[in-house]
Amino acid sequence: MTSTQSTDGARAHARAQASTATITRPEPPHGIDPAAVVVAQRIPSGGYANVVLGRGVRVRLADPSGTTCAHLFLLRAESPWERLNVADTVKVPWQAYLSAGHPLLSDQGRVLATVVADTSGHHDTLCGPTTDGRHQLHVAAAKQGLEPRDIGASIGLFREVRVESDGALTPTGNGPADAVIDLIIHLPVTLLVANAPHPLDDRPTGDLDLLAWSAPADRATNDDPEYRRAVDNTEAAWTAALSTEVPA
Repeated sequence: MTSTQSTDGARAHARAQASTATITRPEPPHGIDPAAVVVAQRIPSGGYANVVLGRGVRVRLADPSGTTCAHLFLLRAESPWERLNVADTVKVPWQAYLSAGHPLLSDQGRVLATVVADTSGHHDTLCGPTTDGRHQLHVAAAKQGLEPRDIGASIGLFREVRVESDGALTPTGNGPADAVIDLIIHLPVTLLVANAPHPLDDRPTGDLDLLAWSAPADRATNDDPEYRRAVDNTEAAWTAALSTEVPA
């Protein structure tokens, strides 16, 4: 066994561990060129991820075992004071339950991302994370130079909560194993996600897969007038941002 009492010994020990470590990464979806993949991470229970993603990237979050819970938060990458507003994400589309076509709106009325596919149907926009989940989001945010005050209410994916007729919140658990939810990114974002139990469902979580690939031709299907107005706001902001870029 290598001694770690010296710098040389500690280095040899660390390198020996690295050479035997196994990092599991999710495979790209069928038909997706591996060269187009920009993120491929398997996030264990208690883990988190923080990535910056460009416009036209498609993000897939997956629940391989049917037991995970992903707490998701988005901020505009170049202007992090603009961030996900869960209240507007629910209010503007007149719908608290996420499904394909649902926009994730910023506090400026712009679309940060849109749900383009969902095989789970078990999500939550009402409760937010546990204390541990919020701490994980704060740690993820710190890796991007953000502070706890930058992190607002998050969306919970893969563990559903339903509202009863009397206003009570009822957890209904996870959807099927291997369920996925896909988002298309409209504006460059910093994506933060924590894998932690739901505050109304404290069962341990399984692995969470995070994949992202370039998909500039992908489009959301939503003709609601509220959605179209939000998209128009978004496109105007994007055009304005491009016009202010300084030529190289």
